[in-house]
This record gives sequence, structure tokens and C-alpha cells, in this order.
Amino acid sequence: MIFIKNYTAIEESVNSNLLIFFGLRCYNINMETIVGISTPLGKGAISIVRMTGKKALDIALKFFTSKNLNKEIVKPRYMYFGRISLEQGLEECLMVYFKAPFSFTGEDIVEFQVHGGVLLAQKVMEKCLACGAKLAEAGEFSKRAFLNGKITLDKAEAIIGEINAETEGELKSSLQITNGKLAEKVLQEQEKLKYLLAEIEVGMDYPDEVEELNLKFNVFDRLKEIQEENAKILKVSESASYLKNGIKVAIVGKTNVGKSSLMNALLGEDRAIVTDIQGTTRDSVTESFLHNGIKINLIDTAGIRQTEDVVESIGIEKSKHALNHCDIVLFVLDGSQEFLEEDKQIYKLIKEKAHIVVVNKIDKLRKLKGFENEIEVSAIESKNIERLKNCIVEKVLKEEIDFNSVVLTNERQLAILKEAQDIIAEVLSKKDETLDVLSMLIKALWQTLGKITGNTENEDIIDLIFSKFCLGK
Repeated sequence: MIFIKNYTAIEESVNSNLLIFFGLRCYNINMETIVGISTPLGKGAISIVRMTGKKALDIALKFFTSKNLNKEIVKPRYMYFGRISLEQGLEECLMVYFKAPFSFTGEDIVEFQVHGGVLLAQKVMEKCLACGAKLAEAGEFSKRAFLNGKITLDKAEAIIGEINAETEGELKSSLQITNGKLAEKVLQEQEKLKYLLAEIEVGMDYPDEVEELNLKFNVFDRLKEIQEENAKILKVSESASYLKNGIKVAIVGKTNVGKSSLMNALLGEDRAIVTDIQGTTRDSVTESFLHNGIKINLIDTAGIRQTEDVVESIGIEKSKHALNHCDIVLFVLDGSQEFLEEDKQIYKLIKEKAHIVVVNKIDKLRKLKGFENEIEVSAIESKNIERLKNCIVEKVLKEEIDFNSVVLTNERQLAILKEAQDIIAEVLSKKDETLDVLSMLIKALWQTLGKITGNTENEDIIDLIFSKFCLGK
């Protein structure tokens, strides 16, 4: 703790300049009423056409009628059954109204649920446009929700993550951010930094009231706490990156050891061509499957051997390239043969990389001597295939991902957190610097953390993020 003789000084230190620094950015918000189709284009039971803006309800009431609807008093969050008047005729549909600020965007929203179909939804949207609405840009509904303070930028990115999730792990990671875990963590750290800045302001404005050495010790201790918390998030998130991108697995070995058969066994289907002819696989074959919520990307490579065949040689070079760009190698050996010179040459290429020795063809008489930590399989009979899948995940992830803590898979958020760690390291290295230098660095740290939730992020970056959304979202 720092020692302050005049405790009221802390309140006085948070002067107008500091308050201005902590103020949120203001954006120029186009308040026009916009419309878009929120459901995927195609045939289905229901299509949703959504409008948001001050004139959303007025526009809707120009062409929607219902026996239960009093146009003077439209109930929010009440589903009205009625008809839309189109040039082609009357369309029966449902309409619901969300009154600002109690809506997704924070503005008035009207949604029409019409019969599914591309043409019908487009005709309803065209009716809205004809009555004064503007066509929404990609992600504009979510962008308005952000600009109106209904969601943070990290939550917007998590919504994209939910939409694009292909694995359970990706979905879990996105949901815990959507539920506010990351934003809460960032705001906690920013609050700590605000208090530290206030203490430093006191030290600079009232040097006779504050012992500078104790003040610095307190600042550094608090920053170390933040640094340790962020380090935990980064460590967990390092493994979690595989939730989004999957684990890249290169299957390598000499010709005819059963690499393609092993790939088919892992996939549970015949994808790679299997023959007794050497050099059948002349190019890398890539396929994916899910195992316990983790995506595993298999690369079945051409058998590595000396050959004069030009096409096969190109495939072998691609195999070597796959070795250098994968997370783990499955080195496949034929258990019915001895460890030959070709095997030795391939093993030299992979022994320093993360790898699993897979002894195939255990359904035949074994001649190969044992390897440490090998896994015996029969690709043809699918023996020990589940054990091999588990081993791949365990070798790469090393530890189980705890989804009760903050887990990041978003590259932008990870880059910002690493940038924040660099700033903290810089502050901790400047123990002999003046208080105003420390204050400047901590302000930079506060602004950097704010990029995660969008409070201090560049407007061009914000536009780029929301452009990744589909129309109507």
C-alpha cells in the first residue's frame, strides 16, 4: 500500500484531463432505418425480414394489417398475426415489434416472419425499401448494437464464432465470450489501471503527500498481478487455437506401409485410394474429422522413396513440405517387415518433430523390432484406431482446456493481449523512470486492453470486423 497523508487528494487527482482520457469514443452513427433478410436465402419453413431504426414501426404499419392490431398502441414483444399487402397479393405472416432500447440494436426493431422462400422474403424487403427503409450493409444490425452499447466488440466477434463454429470446442469458446467473461475480465483490469493512474496523479500533484518509492512498489505489484492473470489466459488459449484451426497431422512413411488405409480407418470411410502398387498416392490428400470436439486435419502424403517418375517426385516433395507445416507426424511402419534403410532415412526427417510411431499391419506376423511409445494398429481391421486418435489429441494439446476460464481463439484478441503483456514488461523494466513516464505507459496499456471490447479500437478495424457478418445480422 502507498502512504498518503491527505486522502482527499486521490479524488482531486482525477482531474478533467484524466476523465477525458477515460471517456469512451464517439462515433458518427447513421440513424437511417435499415432492412435486411436475417435468415439464409433458400427454401424453408420461415424467412425473417428485419428492420431497425426510428421509422421501423411507421414503415411496417404502412403495409401490415391485423385484426388484433391497434396502430396507435402497438405492444412491444407481442406476436401479431396479419397480412402484408404485396403487388402479387396478400401474404399471411407474423410481425413482432421491439421498442428501443430493449432490442438487439438498442433501436426500434420490427421483424416479419413470412413463409420460407427466396422470392417472397425479397418481395417483403422490397416493400420496406419502397416505404422508406434503406438496405442494410453486411453486419450493420450488429454494428448498431455495438455502437449503441448493447454489445462489446469481443461479443460481436464471438457471435461470428458461434455462427461459423464447426466443433464443440469452438462453440464453447464463443459462448463463454458471448456471456461476457472476456469483457468482464478486461473491465476489471482497466479499473485496476484507472486506480493506479489516479495514485500516480496524486504522486505527481502532491509529492509532499506521497512517498514515491512505496507508490512505485504498489504500482509494480498490481501490474505483476495483471501480467500473471493474462499469462494464464494466453497459456490456455495456446492449446485452444487448435479448436478453431484443428490439428494438422501428416501421415508419412515409405510406399506400401498402409498410409492410405490408415487415413481411411481414421476417417471411418474410404477416401484415399488403396492398392498394392507402389506410388499409388502421388499427391497429398487432405481430409478432416472430429474427435471429442477437436477437428483433426489429416494429410495422406505420397510414399517417400527414390524414384525417377517426375509426377511421383513432385508428390514426394509435397510430402516433405507437409512434414514442416504440421503439428504432429504419424510415422507409419509395416510391422510385417524389418526396419529397412528407407524407413531409417524417413525417420531422420521426423525424429526431431512431434511424432507418433504407428506400427501397422499387426494382423500379420510381426518382424519389426519394438519402438519406444509406439502404437500398434491394423488399418484394415480398424484395431487400436480410437487409441491412436486419443494419442494425437493428447500429444498436441498436452492439457485439458478449462472452459470455466477465459479461452481465446480470436487472433485479434490474442494479438492485443500479447501487446498488453509487452507493455507491462516494459513498465516493469523501468523502475527508475519518473512517474510521468510510468503514467504514459499505463495509459497506453489501458487503451490497448480497451481494443478488445472496442472502447478504444480503431474505427477502420471495427468496420472490418462487422463486414464479416452476413446481411441481416
